[in-house]
Amino acid sequence: MGGAGFEDHFDRNAERYERARPPYPPALWRALRELGALTPGARALDIGAGTGQATAPLVEAGLAVTAVEPGPALAARLATRVPGATVVNARAEDIALDAGAFDLVTAATAVHWFDLEVLLPRLHAALVPGGLLVVWRNVYGDPEAEVTPFRRGIQAIVDRRQAPPRPGPGELEVDRWRERLTAGGLFLAERTVNLRWSIDLDSARVRDLFTTFSDWTPEEADEAAAVADRLGGTVTEHYATWLIALRRAELAD
Repeated sequence: MGGAGFEDHFDRNAERYERARPPYPPALWRALRELGALTPGARALDIGAGTGQATAPLVEAGLAVTAVEPGPALAARLATRVPGATVVNARAEDIALDAGAFDLVTAATAVHWFDLEVLLPRLHAALVPGGLLVVWRNVYGDPEAEVTPFRRGIQAIVDRRQAPPRPGPGELEVDRWRERLTAGGLFLAERTVNLRWSIDLDSARVRDLFTTFSDWTPEEADEAAAVADRLGGTVTEHYATWLIALRRAELAD
C-alpha cells in the first residue's frame, strides 16, 4: 500500500490488515479474465500490494508476479502469505523497472496513494506494447445500497469526525480517475466496470477493518464495532468496486 504519510499507519496495523481486508469479489476476477489479463505465464507487476489481496489470486491464476509494497511489515506478511510472488519492499515510484518487463500492471485499492506524474511514465516504459494497466478500488459503504442500521450508525461517527482529506479525486469519482490516468496520453481507457456486492462482518472484524482505514482512530474503530454489537454482533456491509482497464498507448517516435 503506497502513500507517504500513511505508510506507517498501514504497517503498524499489518496483522489486522491481513485478516480484516475482504477479498475482491469474483465478478472482478471474471472481468479481468474477459480482458485477457489473467493469461498463465504472463508477467505482472502488482503495486501497492499490501498483504496480497490481489497478489494471491494473480499467482493462483498462473501469472509470474512481482509485488511491490513499501511497508516492511506488510511486505513481510505478503512474502509469507504468497511465497509464489517476488516481493519488493519499496515505493513503486522508486524501483528499477526494465523496459518491456511486464505484460500487466495492477493497482488494487492503492491508486490514490501514488504520485501518478512520476509513476505513469515508468509504468508505460515497463509494459510491453499493448500491455494493460488495470486499476481498481473498493469503496466501503456503497452509497447506492439500502441504508442499513449499521450504515446509519457509521454515518453518525463520520458526521462528528475531522478526517484529513485524501489525495486525488474522491473514491467514487470514477470519471475523474479515468481522466487522470489518461491525461498524459500514455494510456488509453479500454473498459470501466462498476460492481456492487456485500459481505457479512462480525464486530471483531469491523473493529479490525476500520482500524486499518488511514483516517480512522482506534477509538472510532471501537465505536464502529460497538454499532455492530448493538445490532446483534454481525452486520452486512455493502461495497462498491470500480475497475478501469487501460491499454498502453503506442507513441510516435
